[in-house]
Amino acid sequence: MNSLGKSDLQVSPVSFGCMSLGESAAQYKDMLRRAVEAGINYFDTADLYQKGLNELHVGETLKPIRKNVIIATKVGNQWRPDGSGWDWNPSKEYILKCAEQSLRRLKTDYIDLYQLHGGTIDDPIDETIEAFELLKQQGKIRWYGISSIRPNVIREYVKRSNIVSVMMQYSLLDHRPEEEVLDLLHQHDISVICRGAVAQGLLVGKPAANYLQYTDGEVARAAKMVAKVAAESGLTKLEVALGYVWSHPAVATAALGMRTSAQLDEAIHALRHATPLSAAQRTALRQSVRSYHYDAHKT
Repeated sequence: MNSLGKSDLQVSPVSFGCMSLGESAAQYKDMLRRAVEAGINYFDTADLYQKGLNELHVGETLKPIRKNVIIATKVGNQWRPDGSGWDWNPSKEYILKCAEQSLRRLKTDYIDLYQLHGGTIDDPIDETIEAFELLKQQGKIRWYGISSIRPNVIREYVKRSNIVSVMMQYSLLDHRPEEEVLDLLHQHDISVICRGAVAQGLLVGKPAANYLQYTDGEVARAAKMVAKVAAESGLTKLEVALGYVWSHPAVATAALGMRTSAQLDEAIHALRHATPLSAAQRTALRQSVRSYHYDAHKT
């Protein structure tokens, strides 16, 4: 288990990104319970997913073992009345209202980690922080964090808030956080909850395709290096992809979206063999892709 920042939460190196759960009760209940039995204790959802139904599924399934798991959810995206999409709303009033709704759907009287589901530099950041601090004082949340890949937003929350975590996309094919964000967070004892570590499966066997700034050929080269490191070290390709992100001390857990039992089996195997890569392995992987830097939201 790894400490989540300066909180008292201890999280498994592999965590369950619940957005990918289907609506078949039998399947999602079985997968969540199997994950817990295997040692995965961190479950990440959001009020946005399936318009709240995802929270309901997670809450119902985990209620009997609530004290043994860490439930994280997110707030800030407001569905339009006609259901056509959502708009960004980081206001204090909205966050406080949504927290009550999430608590009811999750069938719990506290949320372990409540996260702002995005954010811009133009938000009323102090007001947003006030909402999270009030919820913490009321005992409705234990800790709070943000979900963001924007360096300028992350820096503001590092300076002005008591966040314990930042969820962000990070992988061999999106190593932008290495530029400045990972070290900044580690220096302030704020953990990274990594999402996208397998780059939509492109690093672990999915046919090559364009990804972010990379061509399908560049993606194929990166995937080939992952496979090479795996073959030479006796690891699975998933373990190599996860080992790459685990190698930075800021990363506390990697949230995987698992839709099938086979994917869960792979994740459980990776959890049981969780280890960062060696410096040489990491260098070989990193040299297989050209550098990728932030070109927006830097200042």
